[in-house]
Amino acid sequence: MSRLPRIQHRDLHGIVLLDKPPGLSSNQALQAVRKLLRAAKGGHTGALDPLATGLLPLCFGEATKLAGSLLGARKAYVAECQLGISTDTADSEGDVVQRRAVPELDVVTVEAALARLRGRILQVPPMYSALKQDGERLYAKARRGEMVDVPPREVDVHRLDLLSRNGDTLQLLVECGSGTYVRSLAVDLGESLGCGAHLTALRRIWVEPFREPRMVTIDQLQQAAERGDECLLAWMMPVSAALSDLPVLRLDEAQSMAISRGQQIVLPGLLEAGRCAAFSSDGALLALLEPDDNGRARILRGFNLPPE
Repeated sequence: MSRLPRIQHRDLHGIVLLDKPPGLSSNQALQAVRKLLRAAKGGHTGALDPLATGLLPLCFGEATKLAGSLLGARKAYVAECQLGISTDTADSEGDVVQRRAVPELDVVTVEAALARLRGRILQVPPMYSALKQDGERLYAKARRGEMVDVPPREVDVHRLDLLSRNGDTLQLLVECGSGTYVRSLAVDLGESLGCGAHLTALRRIWVEPFREPRMVTIDQLQQAAERGDECLLAWMMPVSAALSDLPVLRLDEAQSMAISRGQQIVLPGLLEAGRCAAFSSDGALLALLEPDDNGRARILRGFNLPPE
């Protein structure tokens, strides 16, 4: 029996802004794109549930060093929730555990319920989530029927607005920080309105700093791959794109050499600039820097990249 030819992976460095389809886990989506790119190393930034669609930044090569930074970034979603029905997973993929009548609700009542979920709030993560407790994912415990006390934690909800209402279905705009579960927001909103709720659709529309992302689907990448490598790689953004919201420092040759060796240097004005992206004189991204208390450049992430 003949074996399929082994994929020859290669070193690629950059970011692909994937429009994740429904039905795939974030890792499945990553591996599909990594296979098309033949990238040696890849990672995603902030998992989306299989139900969810939309922006999933994929990092390859040296860009994986920034995956943690993007993971903590501010994000925005368009969410749809169904009032009157609660499920064990807090979304439409779970089993219905309770049905309740939806009371007469006017805009003022809904707005008051939404207002209570804005700002820095305490949120209980859903039991069916990838959070770990005692070294095991919560969803694994839930699938075994274990009852686990999941402690609440503080999250930031910067914006939570009602976009539209169609019967007992609400469409919401959510802007939030790291660790926020939109499924839990839907559950808490339903409880506040006295009828329960669950998430029926979720689309991530942006992640800082990609506020107006040029997303690509897996099908589009497949079509580009069939046209050739140049078309495929046109969808890959440089590593520096993930730092586009930061001040830029251009270093001279001596400074670049020091940073490349992992040495601290004094940079005038660094304290005022705060965290910044440092480039060599020939345009290569060298490091993500931040000042220490003495005004010296502390290397948060160093990069080994060619000039852009």
